[in-house]
Amino acid sequence: MDAIKSIILAFTVALAAGCAANPNPIIDMRGVDKDEYDRDWRECEAYTDEVVMAKGVAKGAGIGAVIGAAAGAVGGNSSDVAEGAAVGGLYGGTRSGLDADREKQLVFKRCMSGRGYRVLN
Repeated sequence: MDAIKSIILAFTVALAAGCAANPNPIIDMRGVDKDEYDRDWRECEAYTDEVVMAKGVAKGAGIGAVIGAAAGAVGGNSSDVAEGAAVGGLYGGTRSGLDADREKQLVFKRCMSGRGYRVLN
């Protein structure tokens, strides 16, 4: 039962971290044409779709599960191996997802900056 509690706690922390890692950029709106801004926002957002998240998350989860299982195997108990794989997979997938999200944010901010907007964050 402790393994399940640990997994639920880790998932909750990961979910909160994921939400905190996705703020909208702050743009200085002084002198900005709203229609042009909206068009540029949509176009830059479309570029972020080119950052592939799902593949990286799956790969990170797989690697994390293997490492977690290996760490659990040190204990010599099959439940330790399963728990290690579950926690490692969750951590690896979450870490990869956060990295991909950060990359998407950078692409978006660079795009808006390249179009002449002052990105403040």
